[in-house]
Amino acid sequence: MFALFSRFISLKGFYQTTYKYLPFVVVAFLSLFAYGLFAGLFLAPADYQQGEGFRIIYVHVPSAFAAMGIYLIMAYCAILTLIWRIKIAAICMSASAGIGASFTFLALVTGSIWGKPMWGTWWIWDARLTSMLILFFLYLGFIALQSSIADNNTKDRAGALVALVGVINLPIIHYSVNWWSTLHQGATLSKFATPSIALSMLYPLLAMITAFFLFYVILLTLRMRNIILLREVYSDWVKGIAV
Repeated sequence: MFALFSRFISLKGFYQTTYKYLPFVVVAFLSLFAYGLFAGLFLAPADYQQGEGFRIIYVHVPSAFAAMGIYLIMAYCAILTLIWRIKIAAICMSASAGIGASFTFLALVTGSIWGKPMWGTWWIWDARLTSMLILFFLYLGFIALQSSIADNNTKDRAGALVALVGVINLPIIHYSVNWWSTLHQGATLSKFATPSIALSMLYPLLAMITAFFLFYVILLTLRMRNIILLREVYSDWVKGIAV
């Protein structure tokens, strides 16, 4: 197990190993996404208050979960980068930023679309919405900072510091509906003992959340493999691939 882990965290080992597992992740993603989308759009009943408009939840909530989860992964990778200088963690952190920003943007857009018929406005400076917007800017700031630095080591350390500073926004996003008076609805998925959503609606939602994270894994793997090739372009093993 340790040998497999050691091989996986090396740049060469990661590149050579991941292509074996990626097809299985793709199949799992397509299966869960197809089920979640079909069940969410056609099998789940309409909400008794929001009607058919609630079905945007199957894109909005998974994208919001992915946006926060990806940033948490970036923060963890930042710790590994700063303390143990693990290169694959720094690459994971860099490759995750663009994907996380895309999911955050999708969450903001779908939230606005959902909010228009429910709240009567496209946008309001609600605590949850505002903190999600801050998360989007944190992603953009991370990307801009790393794009402005040429040296990889300096880029990795600077990005890690930004990622760690911004992680304080995650609990604000999560608990904002409890800490402040807000239009945004309260927690649903976190209350498994007494769920606030019918199981016929819940199962497709959980499937879509898992599918979104698997999609992140697919994109992350492809982006990391490209970054590894660019960083190791002069190494012998990369030259061997090109031959």
